[in-house]
This record gives sequence, structure tokens and C-alpha cells, in this order.
Amino acid sequence: MSDTNAKKRTLLLTGASRGIGHATVKRFSSAGWRVITCSRHGFPENCPWEMGPEDHIQVDLADPKMTKQAIKEIKSRIGGELHALVNNAGISPKGEGGSRMGTIETSIEDWQRVFQVNFFAPIMLARGLAEELQNTQGAVVNVTSIAGSHVHPFAGSAYATSKAALASLTREMAADFGPRGIRVNAIAPGEIDTAILSPGTDKIVEQIPMRRLGTPDEVAKIIYVLCTEMSSYVNGAEIHINGGQHVI
Repeated sequence: MSDTNAKKRTLLLTGASRGIGHATVKRFSSAGWRVITCSRHGFPENCPWEMGPEDHIQVDLADPKMTKQAIKEIKSRIGGELHALVNNAGISPKGEGGSRMGTIETSIEDWQRVFQVNFFAPIMLARGLAEELQNTQGAVVNVTSIAGSHVHPFAGSAYATSKAALASLTREMAADFGPRGIRVNAIAPGEIDTAILSPGTDKIVEQIPMRRLGTPDEVAKIIYVLCTEMSSYVNGAEIHINGGQHVI
């Protein structure tokens, strides 16, 4: 049965305003899903998608109390059913002039904020909405990064280690949520062609076997597959979407 003929499914997506998140909204919306977005910002008046304020939650995921309150609000809006949760929001603080912040330069406050958004918010959302996901035999997709397994020239240490932790969390969640019928997987994007690219990205492209950047839609397509019956027996996987960059 196609999505267009089935009962409307619901996706909760964090980090929807640009890049991969933006493409994910378009991919799921075009398949007939209801997409509820989470952002630090209010609902945009010039929203490019066919949704209203009722499909947007304003929340700063760096604040645990706000995140808990947002979960209550989400539960009240979705009526007991959530078909997919995509934890895409992520932050990566930079130094002066956009420089990479390593283990020495990064303040403890920055480490804590990065981990709250990139690591703790995903498990808070999944645990808080576990009943709604179980009711639909739904799926969770955590967006990690190639930086989680390689020292990256642009991504800072706090971001990289939070993504490595999120990859491990995906494995643990797959074991714990699987018996409830909830599949949990991760995708690890590499260099994706978004609006903001760091200087020097062209040098990285020379090292990618496919010799090009990925597109946000190429990532969104895999997210979509992981949230539907096309991947009904995939659980605990981390899929690399990087043109082969991870093999060299």
C-alpha cells in the first residue's frame, strides 16, 4: 500500500530549517506524511511547506526542561501515534573566523551544550515518545556524521565526540526498543552540499572516491527508506552516506 493510499503518517523532525532537514521535510511531505518540525525559532510566516503552526514546535533542545515540556506538547498534538522520529538537529561551535575548536580550546560549557543537543535530546525524545512509536511499530533515525569516526578538518571535537556517542546510542537503542517493534538506525553523512560549506571543502572532495559532494536529497532518500517498510528488518545499522569517503 502506498503512503498516498494509507492513513496519513506522522514524522517528528528536529533541525528542519536547512540542508538535510529541509530536504527531509520535502521528501516526506511529497509522500503524503504529516511532518512536525522542532526548532529554536517560531513558525516562519513564509514557510515553504503546506503546514501551519500546529505542525511546528518551538523548543531549544539545549534546555532539558524545555525539551521535556516540548515532549508533552508533541504528545498532545499527535493523538497517540508517531510513525517516525528523525533526530537531525546538531550544533558545532566554531572559534574565531570559523576555526575548528579542538579538545583544548573547547570550553566545558560548550561541550555540555553540544552534548545536550546532539546526544541527550535524541534519547529524551525517543524515550518520551516510545509509546506513540510502539503504537505504530515506528522507526527512529539518528543523524550522526563521518566526523564521529574520523578526526575532521572542520568539525570540532565536541561535535565529533557527540556524534560518536550518538552512533553508540543507536546500537543500544536498537537492542532496547527492538522488542517493542521500534527500529532504531543511524545515517552518517559525509560532505554534503549545503548552503554553508567550510573553506577547503574542495580539497576534501579530491579524496572522495566519487569525486563530488553529496546532495541533501540523497541523504533524505535514505532517511525515508529507514522510516518505511522498505527497511522492515534493518535495526541497529549506521549507514554511511559519503561517496566512499569512509573507506580511505
